[in-house]
Amino acid sequence: MFNLNLVSSAIAPIATIARLDNSVTSGTTNSIKQWLIFGASAFLVSIPVFVQAPLVRLYPTISLLSTIPWFVLSLILIFRPKTQLWGDLLLGFAGCWLAGSIYWGWFRWEPILHLPIESIGLPFAIWCLGKSWGKVGGYFYLGSLFGTAITDLYFYLTGLMPYWRQVMHAEPELAMPIFQSAIGQIETPWGIGCALVLIAVLLTVGLLSLRGTQLHWRAFSGAVLSTLLVDGLFWLAASAA
Repeated sequence: MFNLNLVSSAIAPIATIARLDNSVTSGTTNSIKQWLIFGASAFLVSIPVFVQAPLVRLYPTISLLSTIPWFVLSLILIFRPKTQLWGDLLLGFAGCWLAGSIYWGWFRWEPILHLPIESIGLPFAIWCLGKSWGKVGGYFYLGSLFGTAITDLYFYLTGLMPYWRQVMHAEPELAMPIFQSAIGQIETPWGIGCALVLIAVLLTVGLLSLRGTQLHWRAFSGAVLSTLLVDGLFWLAASAA
């Protein structure tokens, strides 16, 4: 007769190893997913700058209507279990695209309206988070909005709003002298000091949220930290003009 106790003793270590292996595999998969969400969030923040900006300037109605495919695609992905996470993130991006299309298409000449219009999706995001639904997309939207608010605050503090209006009304070939005047405004002790403080705020918020292991915090962090990259590229472009 088989000794059941002996069989159990032999199987126990194997079962323990299997559980540990599953745990390691699960942890690795989750870590990869966290960084994928972080990278995707940073990438999606840059799309409006390099794709939507030229589109909305020339064809604002097309930019606005293209929000519909973004929303439809996000919903399709959300209702499929394997792609739910990416649909969630894309839904937050669609909200940013909608707000950007409205502002940059018809109201870009008035910087005071920038943040209010960019906040158009805020009530929906708060409602979703209150229902514990769409956290990744909701936090991505909030991270993008936070970065926008910090950038706008810098414009207010350094007196760059008149240059904003001038650039938006000027023809492209006449914009460079305005950019150069704005750079002169930035390269002052006050301008540099404000920049350092606000960069520190973005870094602190972005890095602290990056420490969170939940996916929605990675989406938030990616959106916040990518603001530094986008703003840095604008500054380099203006400085090189």
